[in-house]
Amino acid sequence: MSELELGTIVTGIYKTGKYIGEITDVRPQAYLVRVLAVAKHPMQGDLHNPKDADVMIFHERRALAHREQANIPKQMVKPFEGDVPEYLSSLKEACGKMRNELEEMQTKWAEMSLNMLDSLEKDYFK
Repeated sequence: MSELELGTIVTGIYKTGKYIGEITDVRPQAYLVRVLAVAKHPMQGDLHNPKDADVMIFHERRALAHREQANIPKQMVKPFEGDVPEYLSSLKEACGKMRNELEEMQTKWAEMSLNMLDSLEKDYFK
């Protein structure tokens, strides 16, 4: 795959979230991406034990903030086609999708994740 250029609008997967952003720096192993929108909210809980409720610490995973920058490995970055949604509306949509998926699961992990999402939404949308 050819190198992407500064200013290119891309999607990038960071931890378990997916974002739309702009490349602001090209590094040897990663692109520095400025977040413009949220495509998928990060999963809650322990990254090393996904979907497991029986872990030492059940982590709250926030979405990256508007204009926050993250080093995203080059293989996790792809060019984005289309209009970039507004950040807050994209975050609301991503939270809604996650909520719907969690409500269908009916597991202890999903229940704990919904509690985390409730807390996050109170903070995001205050």
